[in-house]
Amino acid sequence: KPVLEVRYCGVVPLQTRIVGGDNATAGDWPWQVSMHFNERHICGGTVINTQWVLTAAHCIISESTSRYLLYFGKQTQSGFNPHEVSRSVSQIIMHPDYNSTTFQNDIALMKLSSPITYTNYIRPVCLAAKSSIFHNGSECWATGWGRLSQNVNTQTSYILFCFEVQIPVVGNNLCSSFYSFINVTITCNMLCAGELGKGVCQGDSGGPVQCKQGSRWIQGGISSFGIPCAVGIPEVFSRVSEFQSWITGHLAGTNVSFVEFTSNGTDLDSSFGCNTTAPPNRAPPSEVSFTAIVSVILLMPLLP
Repeated sequence: KPVLEVRYCGVVPLQTRIVGGDNATAGDWPWQVSMHFNERHICGGTVINTQWVLTAAHCIISESTSRYLLYFGKQTQSGFNPHEVSRSVSQIIMHPDYNSTTFQNDIALMKLSSPITYTNYIRPVCLAAKSSIFHNGSECWATGWGRLSQNVNTQTSYILFCFEVQIPVVGNNLCSSFYSFINVTITCNMLCAGELGKGVCQGDSGGPVQCKQGSRWIQGGISSFGIPCAVGIPEVFSRVSEFQSWITGHLAGTNVSFVEFTSNGTDLDSSFGCNTTAPPNRAPPSEVSFTAIVSVILLMPLLP
């Protein structure tokens, strides 16, 4: 009998977490995935059911499924992980309209070689449904294994323990004002979050930003791009709710839980006129170093 994902999604069975801690403890974020490519951590991802992982399209740096290994229940990148399970990848589905210049539709699915079994340390996250509303200032959390700083470029600089950071959602109107000076368009398919001293960094790509509603955590975004790390300009995530139809279309016959997230109060960013598309072939201005804005370029040193 198929497992009803909604029974498990976004629920943390172990109540051990300390709010505000930098390092997550085992079981705090049981849907967090560590994606390894050629035996190195390159990106994050999330468990959405027993067979599929959600991540960013720019994390797919090779079409060869044999070069990826996904880790579940992993707390540290070095040492013993008693609750860890790994799976190889049998199929990769990138959004057909992903644009590596504008980062529009930066989303991908990875099918596991065999299903995983849910434990207290491995569970699926709830995904934000199409009708979800994230107000400017909504407090959410980002998780992953990022670089310690934007200037460090060695494999050993990755945070060994899965970290967590609380960050506010930044409305698209306000977020657009940050990125307009470098001619980057923030569209309806994007969600911004972060503030000075708090944000994601290189190596966090593909990982989640998640917000709590009641007893459940709902993934609102997939880490896509930004100016690393936590310099005061919001990072940009693929807005999960905008891809509900695409995800369900590819995962027909499997269970994935979409849950509506609704922010409280009045949205101070409500005057935003949403852009539905980004110019498809726009190149970044020559005077701006795009290694400071696009996380996928920063991942290139990890390639063999």
